[in-house]
Amino acid sequence: THLSRGSQPRHPQQRGHTRARLEKTQPDIMEPTAPSNPLKGKMGDDVEVKVHKIRITLTSRNVENLEKVCNDLIRGAKDKRLKVKGPVRLPTKHLRITTRKSPCGEGTNTWDRFEMRIHKRLIDLHSPSEIVKQITSISIEPGVDVEVTIADVE
Repeated sequence: THLSRGSQPRHPQQRGHTRARLEKTQPDIMEPTAPSNPLKGKMGDDVEVKVHKIRITLTSRNVENLEKVCNDLIRGAKDKRLKVKGPVRLPTKHLRITTRKSPCGEGTNTWDRFEMRIHKRLIDLHSPSEIVKQITSISIEPGVDVEVTIADVE
């Protein structure tokens, strides 16, 4: 009963554990569940509500007002337990105009430089369109433009 050196375990702790290492079980993979429906109790249990992908685009020249409206929208969406992505801060547009100060074109060549900065934020929501009406009914600061785009989720 002579065994070759390669078939014996080197350490006594490894005896009997080689088969256990080979028979690892795969963990159970859970199926993704749909987010809870916030309208389920209000409209009845058997009503299926169509979920839309909603993109809210906020544009303003004033950053403080823009951020305040952004935070209010996100807070309202999270209170309704909606799936929220954002705010995504897009690059600021710098609109520049350089013009002569002199109205007639004579005199010293002096220039005025004017700049307008336009800030833009994107917020993506996955929710029924009825709930978006409730969320966007907040008071929007002056100078903030809101654009809502609704698309169906495949």
